[in-house]
Amino acid sequence: MTVPSKTQKQTYNMTFCILSGLAIIMVVAGHLGYDVMTAGGLFPYYSFHVPLFMFISGYFYKDAEEGHPLAYVKKKCARLLVPYLVWNLFYGLIALFLRNCGFSMGEGIGFRTLFLMPFLHGYQFIYNYAAWFVPVLFVIEMMNLLMRLIAKRLFTKPLKKLAGSRIDQPDPDKAAETGTADTDRLLEWLYLTASLLVGMAVVHLAIGGHVWGNYKAPGRILFLYPCFQMGQFYRKNLEKHDTLGNLPYFAILIGIQTLLHLCCNGLAFSSVWCTGFANGPVIPYVTIVSGIAFWLRVARLLTPIAGNNRAVRYLGRNTFTVMMHHVMMFMLIKMILAGIAAHTGFCADFDLEQYRTNIDYIYLVRGVEHFKMVYLAAGIAIPLLLRYALEQWMPAKADREDLRRPIA
Repeated sequence: MTVPSKTQKQTYNMTFCILSGLAIIMVVAGHLGYDVMTAGGLFPYYSFHVPLFMFISGYFYKDAEEGHPLAYVKKKCARLLVPYLVWNLFYGLIALFLRNCGFSMGEGIGFRTLFLMPFLHGYQFIYNYAAWFVPVLFVIEMMNLLMRLIAKRLFTKPLKKLAGSRIDQPDPDKAAETGTADTDRLLEWLYLTASLLVGMAVVHLAIGGHVWGNYKAPGRILFLYPCFQMGQFYRKNLEKHDTLGNLPYFAILIGIQTLLHLCCNGLAFSSVWCTGFANGPVIPYVTIVSGIAFWLRVARLLTPIAGNNRAVRYLGRNTFTVMMHHVMMFMLIKMILAGIAAHTGFCADFDLEQYRTNIDYIYLVRGVEHFKMVYLAAGIAIPLLLRYALEQWMPAKADREDLRRPIA
């Protein structure tokens, strides 16, 4: 693995690397039902953690990509879509093998499960179901690029006139620069507002029972789309103003979240299935913003403590790997426990039927809740170790962008 130079280390966004690492830990813990990072239940994972990944991806989008759209599409295919499809085939083979061993999970291998179902729901082979997010992210990034190309053609001139009419600047060069910056900020307001309106419409339809079957695929995309725009909006319009002291910052967020818990019928919802919206179309986005804001500030506080720690950077840069493989690592732990149960008197209450038919079955040794930490550690550490070993055997050319961007 190539070690980044001193200059590259200085440009690495460690805060967002930590944020990405925290987000993937929440995803893995959420699939275990392990509330170890919910701040005492105040910030439920399922009220913001998947949108948090969209926020991070949106933050790192660069306007320069619009000058070379085909190159951007090619890069995203290489970094997201192709690896997903390769691993999807791998897990199709795993599912086939395990079905022959008495397991009943996962569908058969075919064009539909290899290329179509990943974009419809992503649960086709079960053992990699957590990676449903990857095709959704790819589609949203393509939508974002297309929307920005179209919007800039349609609205740049009117917005420049609007911005120019508010500029009292004697220097023409400074006036032009200020006008361009104002136009960019106004465009971000337009993107965020339009996407939020669409997202809230999806939530409204979902509450009414209209987002079902194949409608769930566009539903989840349109629901998560505003979260991608939030990342870009934050970077361009809000980040420089994010200077409130930690005490009032956390007091405000905890106060908002406490009020939501008191007034709402539960804050968790399902991004993948577009269900569980119990409080109307606005509250889900409020909890998304509050959850992201809370953990973003936590990541900022942890940045000087983490420094340039290699392990933290490696986790933040390889969330794709953990997301793709952690469910299979849970299965590995259960396979070991099943073997122990079959050949010893220990773990006698291990449910073999649930093990073979229910991917969400989590066996706790002697019913101890904290045994979930074993699953959590395995789900994160083993995929990272396997990736590291693969990199040693197949050293690749360093991707300079990866040194700055902590996501897949």
